[in-house]
Amino acid sequence: MEEAVIYEIIGYLASLLVAISLMMSAIVKLRIINLLGSLTFTIYGILINAWPVALMNAFIVFVNIYYLVKIYRDDHYFQLLRSTDESNYLAKFLEFYRDHIKTYQPEFSFEKSYNYVVFVLSDMVPAGLVIGNVKDDGTLEMDLDFVIPSYRDFKIGSFLFEKNQAQLKQDGIQKIVTPTGNEDHNNYLEKVGFDRKDSHFVKEL
Repeated sequence: MEEAVIYEIIGYLASLLVAISLMMSAIVKLRIINLLGSLTFTIYGILINAWPVALMNAFIVFVNIYYLVKIYRDDHYFQLLRSTDESNYLAKFLEFYRDHIKTYQPEFSFEKSYNYVVFVLSDMVPAGLVIGNVKDDGTLEMDLDFVIPSYRDFKIGSFLFEKNQAQLKQDGIQKIVTPTGNEDHNNYLEKVGFDRKDSHFVKEL
């Protein structure tokens, strides 16, 4: 295969990766794929001696790396906001993401009453939501643990159930029990330390 054809294929691959990245709703996936596309464009620019293309895309590579490192290293990226099941904003949030919630946690009831409602904020933007009922024995029956699509790759689960354990205990929670969801949600629960027991997952704090 001629060099010119190989270079052309590399250029098309770089364009494809950048185009795919722009269709991603999850910010981390967007940055990772955009980084790969920019890196491929950098190589392409070097191969064809197009230095403006190579230098600009090399700069984009470093920008993506900077923000990915910031996302994964910033321990204070998230904060919690208590709410109630009577909140008008909660009702609108649940209605807006109803289809997403039903996909990941189809057993969640939108009509049930709850005594534990917590939003997870990122720069004051609601990125996630935990809903359930805390029982007298310190068990949180967590009916919903939802993260909006654009934050689904961030470590919200790690923040909630590992770094935030002290806050959960202050709320009187000693154990969390939650029903299974779809395969993606179940895998997520296992990654953040829940143990599967029949049709539920359990985490001791």
